Amino acid sequence: MGNSNNNMSDSGSNPKEFKAYQEHRESTADGAARRGSHAVGNLQVVNPLQRYSPESVAQSAKSWAESVGLNDDADLFARASLVARDPDNFGAIPQLTDDDVAALDYEKNHKWAGTKMLYFAMFICALGAACQGWDQTGSNGANLSFPQEFGIATTLPNGERAPNADWNEWIIGIINSVPYLAGALPGVWLSDPLNHYLGRRGEIFLTALILIATPIASGFAKNWGSMIAIRIVMGIGIGAKAATVPIYAAEMAPTPIRGALTMGWQLWVCFGIFLGFAANVVVKDVGKIAWRLQLGSAFIPALPLAMFIYFSPESPRWLMKKGRYAEAVVSMKKLRLHPIIAARDLYYSHVLYEEEKAEAQGAGYVSRLLVCFRVPRIRRATLAAGTVMLAQQMCGINIISFYSSTVFKESGSSDTQALYASLGFGALNFAFAIPAVFTIDTFGRRALLLATFPGMAIFLLATGLVFILPVGQTRLGLAATFIYIFTAFYSVGEGPVCFLYGAEVFPTIQREQGMAFSVFINLIFAGVLGLTFPRMKGAMGPVGAFCFYAGMNVLAFIWIFLWVPETKALTLEELDEVFSVPTSEYMKYQTGTWLPYMIKKYLCCGRPTPIPPLTSKSRFDRDDATYA
Repeated sequence: MGNSNNNMSDSGSNPKEFKAYQEHRESTADGAARRGSHAVGNLQVVNPLQRYSPESVAQSAKSWAESVGLNDDADLFARASLVARDPDNFGAIPQLTDDDVAALDYEKNHKWAGTKMLYFAMFICALGAACQGWDQTGSNGANLSFPQEFGIATTLPNGERAPNADWNEWIIGIINSVPYLAGALPGVWLSDPLNHYLGRRGEIFLTALILIATPIASGFAKNWGSMIAIRIVMGIGIGAKAATVPIYAAEMAPTPIRGALTMGWQLWVCFGIFLGFAANVVVKDVGKIAWRLQLGSAFIPALPLAMFIYFSPESPRWLMKKGRYAEAVVSMKKLRLHPIIAARDLYYSHVLYEEEKAEAQGAGYVSRLLVCFRVPRIRRATLAAGTVMLAQQMCGINIISFYSSTVFKESGSSDTQALYASLGFGALNFAFAIPAVFTIDTFGRRALLLATFPGMAIFLLATGLVFILPVGQTRLGLAATFIYIFTAFYSVGEGPVCFLYGAEVFPTIQREQGMAFSVFINLIFAGVLGLTFPRMKGAMGPVGAFCFYAGMNVLAFIWIFLWVPETKALTLEELDEVFSVPTSEYMKYQTGTWLPYMIKKYLCCGRPTPIPPLTSKSRFDRDDATYA
């Protein structure tokens, strides 16, 4: 194999480290070869390029590159297509240069190695997520004081229930919930046209401006009506941003660590929640304007988001979707360690995107949205993503995120103790999300969900039962303890998986619509929770309210078991194979094959015969024209 002028240093990596690794590699044997198909979870996935001979694949890639004006990179794409065809057998591809092979080997053994620009882009996504967390916790602390300011308090100074308490509970619920209701309608649905005309970066920039202006404006609200109006506009920004930032992260992240990098959305939402609670504590003693500062401080993470978003590259897949291939190549090279890796990822995405585009047949926005429910493959992804998004609200985490200060105060704390207890919740929420960065691509999304929902159900039930005890330090201590343990379970399971799953399961052609619908489900039910919990707590008491959501955890566990397949370690395009399995067949396999096997293996301590994976014929080999 000859040498190449394309080297690692061209794309921002460490040349010395790479050279040392290249010398080490030449003295060791290559790793095990990858087969043309590979298993993930219980499913067998087929690489569509395996249909064709290496010669045909290389020639097709070269012709494509020349046809879109990438003449200088035509040979690079020819070589890269062979790697995409057989990713782990790259050492046996004679067309690759020594430099190509060394770069691919380095990537294989150093999955966390990435360019500075890749991690800068992830930092930008982290800022977008932090906005989400801070926006919701400002109102959490403000709930302790703005009702008195606006004349909508539910209790009198002597502790008795206010005459208009029932009505005031609904108003407080509306103030807390309206950003999420507005985020669901129309916020998330604006993400598609905004992405279409502005790109991923332009959409994020616009929503960042909204999330700078509205928190500041809410700090100057004169009455609860103006507060609601301001928070409606805030919600539009929240919804549009939440439907785009996870997609932006997923489209730029390398497949082996896509889960870890994309789940940064939830990790940094948790960090934003923590910062919001910290800000609530910092300004608690400034007097009557404390709640105004608590709400207004949420603009802080949106400011650097707006300032730095255009220093990050545009999504290569969005550029490819727009036919701007030369720009897509430049962008992908900034995000990958070596040109051969960038070309491999971009070409593989192109091949499968063309299949998706042919099936879509030029459909418009509404048609592409309806496809999410009409086409079996995409309908299954919609069901799975919607289930995971809905489960985040069913688990009850946002009872704590929205109302923890109120809950702790009713447990027997003072206002100051309630704010500090909420700060503890925010700190644990962030701290326990960190391990998921290293486990989500190892154990998988589905496994983390199934392992953590039972724990959430148990400790949310325990939290509710604590309110049977008389008011005092014992009740406060137990309530805080159980809420913290519940939070730990959430932060390593549903928390990091939620937005990652929705961002990765849809085909490129339907990604904006699919993610918009998923976020719509999440935000609309976040709004329902925020709206109803104050009244639910007033009518059912804390015991009934918390026990209700404990039961919702059990129901969510069952739905996830039946409808949510594993997606780890697959490209965004290979996920077509996962969702090609009919839902009824998947449910039958889980209940009739997988569940009995796990019971025999772990509960009965036996050694059952290994079960075969649930296989699916590649969509590229299907004759059924309705399949997508």
